[in-house]
Amino acid sequence: MKHPSVARVNGLEDFRYIDLVERKIEHVKQRASLRDIAAETGVSIATVSRVLNDHVSVAPRTRDLVLQAIERRRQETPTRLRTVYVRCPYVLTDYFGLIVSSIAETLKLHGLRLLLDAGESGQHSDALKALPREAGLDAAILILPPEEGDELVALSESGFPFVVVDPRTPPPPDIAAISAAHSSGARAVADHLIGLGHRDIAVIAGPEEWLAGDARLAGHRAALAKAGVLLTPDRLRHVEPTVAHGKRAAAELLDLEPRPTAIVCFNDKVAVGTLQAARERGLRVPEDLSVAGFDDIDLAEATNPGLTTVRQPLQEMGRIAVTQLMRVLDGHQPEALHIELATTLVVRDSTAAV
Repeated sequence: MKHPSVARVNGLEDFRYIDLVERKIEHVKQRASLRDIAAETGVSIATVSRVLNDHVSVAPRTRDLVLQAIERRRQETPTRLRTVYVRCPYVLTDYFGLIVSSIAETLKLHGLRLLLDAGESGQHSDALKALPREAGLDAAILILPPEEGDELVALSESGFPFVVVDPRTPPPPDIAAISAAHSSGARAVADHLIGLGHRDIAVIAGPEEWLAGDARLAGHRAALAKAGVLLTPDRLRHVEPTVAHGKRAAAELLDLEPRPTAIVCFNDKVAVGTLQAARERGLRVPEDLSVAGFDDIDLAEATNPGLTTVRQPLQEMGRIAVTQLMRVLDGHQPEALHIELATTLVVRDSTAAV
């Protein structure tokens, strides 16, 4: 019985049909062509295609011969390495560098290839839209993506697998995301200062409408409210998380009357700027002012005095992101789409009793 779509030309099946089979049968296209199998087994190309399509008019012995040849080639031909696009549109400092390094090491352990797009090269606006059309890309890990949530939803709806690390805005419900427990970490450092007797605590927060900044500010407010303290607008600044911006914000706070007895900062870099502003005003840390940061990057141990801060599990975030992505690539739905990893308060010499 002839397949109904097969045409006959001079007693031979139309080679256009064979080409169609080659396009449809992905595993054959990747490992061996129909012609290679035909040459190895001594049968016609048409017979090979019949075997692949489970055609009834193939003798059992011939079918076994062809299938054995395909299996041999499958074992001899290395499987194509899957490639994961990792996008970090920021300079790979000690913060982002730790995350990216951890992702790279874990991808290698899983036998996956890394394609890194970082710094200014990763900031082009159409990066997400182009991903589903990029040949050779199997998945992506997006670190602190600057795009709005609807663009992430559009990428998800395209069927392209990806995971977000350290999301800038609250991730949509159906998108896998890994972050730190920002709110509980901020509560821990505020509780620490309150336990030391501080009540006039200023906050240098991160950019507004940034998930990490909002969560940390909420944690600070919750701890202060529990102690009966209200964070007033004059004790709050929102800044870009750099040393220079931290120094300027701290200078404004330290010139207030009365001066705050403690300043909690969005990250360790802002805290370093705060230490500089205090030193320029002749203030001693922690005798005259307590200062705390967030992240626990290497810089936190290098300051004088050592910086009290909150440790983020940056390397673990990278490892978990790859683990989640592997589940998606293997056809499994992650058990938890939004994962928050615990933070740890690290007390050093920059904080003391009032």
